[in-house]
Amino acid sequence: MSNYLLIFIIICYLGFLFLLAYTAEKKQRKKWVNNPYIYVLSLAVYCTAWTFYGSVGIAAESGISFLTIYLGPVIAMPLWLVIMQKIIKISKQHKISSIADFISLRYGNNRFLGALVTVTCLLAIIPYIALQLKAVSETFSIMSSKRYIATGILDDSTLYIALIIAVFVVFFGTQLTDASKGKRGIMVTIAVESILKLVFFLVIGFYVVFYLFDGTQDIYNQASLLEGFKELSSFGGLDNGFNWMFTICLSFFAIFLLPRQFHVAVIENQNVKDIKKAIWMFPLYLLLFNVFVIFIAWAGNLRLPSSVNSDYYSLLLPLHTENTFLALLVFMGGFSAVISMIVVSTLALSTMVSNSIIIPYGFLKKLVESNSVENAKNIKNIRRLSIFIIIIFAYLFYIQFSKQLSLFSIGLISFVIIAQLAPSFFLGLFWKRGASKAANMGIIVGLLVVIYTLLIPIVNHSLGLNISFIHKGLFGIEYLKPSQLLGIKYLTPESNAFLWSMSFNTLVFVVGSLLVKGNYRERNYAEMFVNNENYENLQEEAFIWKGEAYVSDIRRLLIRFLGETRTKRALSIFNKKYGISEQEQKADSRLINFSEKLLTGSLGSVSAKILLTHVTKEKPISLLQVLEILEESKETKANNKLLIEKSEELSIMTNQLQEANEELREQDKIKDEFLDTVAHELKTPITSIKAASEILSDDDMPPEMRQKFLKNIIEDTDRLATLIHNILDLEKLSSNRTELNIAKRDMNQTIQKSIDSIQHLADKKQVDIQFKRNQDGYAFYDEDRILQVLINLLSNSLKFVENIKGKIKILLENNEKLIHIIVEDNGKGIPKEDDQYIFDKFYQSKNQNIQKPQGSGFGLAICRKIIESHQGNIWVDQTIKKGARLVFTLPKNIWEQKEF
Repeated sequence: MSNYLLIFIIICYLGFLFLLAYTAEKKQRKKWVNNPYIYVLSLAVYCTAWTFYGSVGIAAESGISFLTIYLGPVIAMPLWLVIMQKIIKISKQHKISSIADFISLRYGNNRFLGALVTVTCLLAIIPYIALQLKAVSETFSIMSSKRYIATGILDDSTLYIALIIAVFVVFFGTQLTDASKGKRGIMVTIAVESILKLVFFLVIGFYVVFYLFDGTQDIYNQASLLEGFKELSSFGGLDNGFNWMFTICLSFFAIFLLPRQFHVAVIENQNVKDIKKAIWMFPLYLLLFNVFVIFIAWAGNLRLPSSVNSDYYSLLLPLHTENTFLALLVFMGGFSAVISMIVVSTLALSTMVSNSIIIPYGFLKKLVESNSVENAKNIKNIRRLSIFIIIIFAYLFYIQFSKQLSLFSIGLISFVIIAQLAPSFFLGLFWKRGASKAANMGIIVGLLVVIYTLLIPIVNHSLGLNISFIHKGLFGIEYLKPSQLLGIKYLTPESNAFLWSMSFNTLVFVVGSLLVKGNYRERNYAEMFVNNENYENLQEEAFIWKGEAYVSDIRRLLIRFLGETRTKRALSIFNKKYGISEQEQKADSRLINFSEKLLTGSLGSVSAKILLTHVTKEKPISLLQVLEILEESKETKANNKLLIEKSEELSIMTNQLQEANEELREQDKIKDEFLDTVAHELKTPITSIKAASEILSDDDMPPEMRQKFLKNIIEDTDRLATLIHNILDLEKLSSNRTELNIAKRDMNQTIQKSIDSIQHLADKKQVDIQFKRNQDGYAFYDEDRILQVLINLLSNSLKFVENIKGKIKILLENNEKLIHIIVEDNGKGIPKEDDQYIFDKFYQSKNQNIQKPQGSGFGLAICRKIIESHQGNIWVDQTIKKGARLVFTLPKNIWEQKEF
C-alpha cells in the first residue's frame, strides 16, 4: 500500500477520534455517553499492541503460555466486588486523581512516597509506551509498499504519530484543572476503539481459520506435524509451572496498579454499581480476544517463513494472500490498541508528574503567589508539558532499546516494575500498621532488585556492554548472578526478577511497619482506608485535626485556586450541611478536610496538605487520641443512625395508629348505619302490625278485607322473626355455639337444591343460572348450613346482574383434599376496596343495581362463619375482569375421623 495513502487513512482515523471525543464532551449527559458499557469497554485499554500482536508472537514461539497475561485479570475480577469497590469509594470521597495520590494519601499524604510512586510508574510505563510506538513503526513498515525505513528522527513517521496522539491528549485531557473529574470524551473514544480492535481481530481470526484453512481441526492437524508442536500445546513441567504462576501474579497486580487501569477503573467510574457488569463482561471480552490467537500462531508457523517476526502473523497472513483490505483492518485494529493505551497512560502519568513531583517540589510557591486564573493556566500547562515530555522519552526509549526486545518482553518488564507498588497498595488497604517509611523502603529495595536482576542485563545486551557480574555473579559469586539469583535456573528473567523483588519488597515493608510507627496523620488515614465501611458516611468528621485556623485564611487560599465564585458556592454548601454560621471565624477539622479535598483534585493530595499547613497552625495528636476521636465519631454516627431509625419506626407506628383509628371510625359508622337499618326494619313490621290490628277492631269490616289485613300481619311477623333469627344466628356462629349436622353428602345435589330455591326469582328477572355436575362431588358438611351459604351467594348475584342479560354460573371443582364451589356472575362486580370488608358484620355493598342498598348486612358475614365452622375458606376472586366471583372451599376428609 502507498505510504501516502496509509498516512492519509491514519489522519482520517485520528480526525474521526477527535470528532467523536468532541461530540461526547459536548453531550456528556446523553445515554450513549454515560452508561455502564462505556465503563466496561474502557477497561479493555488493558488490551494493547501486546495483546493485538504480541500474544500471537508468544503463542507461535512458546505455545499457550500467552494465556497467563489474561488469567490474572480474570482471577482478579470477582475480587473487584470487594477490593475495587472499596478503592472507588475511598477515591471518590477524597477526590483522588491518580494511583500516586491514592498511595500517598493512605500513608498520611507523604510527599516523598507520592514522588516515588510516580517515578516507579514512569519507569514502568515509558517502556510500555515505547512498545506501542514499536508496534506502530513496524506495522507501518510492513504495510508500506516500499518497506519504508526512517533514516533519522525527523523523517520517522512514528514520531509524528506520537506527537499527534499527544495533541489529542492535551486537547481533551487538560481542559479542567480538577483531574479527579472524568474525561467522558476520551472514555467514549477508548470504548469505540475497544470495539474496533476486537471486531478486527475476530475478523482476521475467522479469515485465517475458515478461509485459509478448513476450520480449527484442519489447522490443528497440520500444526501437529510441525517440529516441537507438543511443547507448544502443553503446559510444560513443574519448572514452567512456576513461570506460569509468577506471570499470572504479575498480570493480577497489573489490572489494579497500571496507571491507565487505575484511571479508567477508578477515576472514570461514574457509578460503583457498574462493577457488577464489569466482573463478567470484561473476562468475556478477554475470552473473545483470545479465541483465535493460538490458531493464528499455528497458521503463521505453517504458511510463513521462519525469518519473519511472529508478533505480526495476524498482519502478514492476509498480506501473504494479497488481501490488502483485510491487512488494513488488522493494521487499524492494532493502531486503535496503540492509541487507547498511549492516550490514557500519558493522561494518567501527566497528572501524577504534575501533582506529585513538579508542583510539590518546585512550583508551589509560584502558585501561592498567583491568582486563580493564572493558577489554572499554569497547572494545565504543566500537565501539557508533561504529556509531551513523556511521549518524547518513550520515543527515545523505543529508538534505543525496543528494537532488541519483543513486544512480550517489554510488556513483562513494565509489569515487574509496576508490581513493586503491590505491598504498599494492597496491604495498606487491609493492614493498619503499614507505615510510610516502610512503604518507601520497600519500593526502593524492590526497584533496586529489579534493576539488578532485569534492567542491567537488558541494558548490557542492548548497548553491547560486557559487564562481568552478569555472567559470573557479583564479586564472582555464582549464586548472585542477576538472572539466576540464589542458583534458581529454571525461571525466566522476568519471573526471577518478580520473585526476588517482591520477596524483599514485602519483607522490608512488613518488618519496617512493625518496627516503625507512623505519625497520627498516617494512623488517621489508615483507619479510614482499612475500616472504610465504618467511616464512609462520616466524610469530614472522620478526619482528625487539632490546632488553630481561620476561615478567612482558608477562603483566600481556596480563591487562589478555585476562583471566587466556586469557593463561595463550596463554602456555602459546607455551612448549610453542618449548620455553621456564615459569620464563623474559626475553622474546625471538618473545614480543613473539606478544603483539602477541594484542592486535591487540582493539585494532588500532597500539595493540598502543604498549602493548608501554611495557613493553619496544627497541633500534634497522639495515636491514642486519634483512636479515641475516631471511636467517638463512630459512636456518635451510630447513635444518630439509631435515633433516625427509632424516629422512622415511631412515624410508621403513628401512621398505623391513624389508619387503625380511621378504620374504627368507619366500622363505627357502618355499625351506626346498621343499627339504624335494623331499627327501621324492626319498626316497619311492628308499625304495620299495629295499624292492621287497629283496623281489624272494626266489626263492620268485610271478610275479604279482614283476610287481607290478617295476611299482612302474618307476613310482617315472619319478616320480623327472620331478622331476629339472623341476629341470633350470627351471634351463635361467632361464639362457636352452633351444632353442625355433619354427614357425607353429594355437593351436586345440594347445589341443585339451592338453585331450585331461587329459580322462581331468577325466572322473574329472566336470569340464566348454569351448573355443570361433577362426578366426584362428595364431602362432609351440614347440608342446611351450606344451603344457607349457597342461597345467600345466589341471591346476592341476582341483586347485581341485569334483567334478561344476567348470567350466573356455579362450578364444582375438587382435588385430593378440598372441594371448590365457585359462584360467578356477569354483574357489576365487587370493587377492590370492598374486598377486605365484604365479609364483615354490618357491611353492605354500595354497588347494587338499586338505589338504596338492600339487606341487613348479615348475609356474607354469616356465610363466612358457616364456612369457617366447617374448617374451610371463603374469598373474593378478583382475577376476572367483569362481574363477581366468590369461592369457598370445604375439606373432603377432615371430618372422617370425628364422631358426631
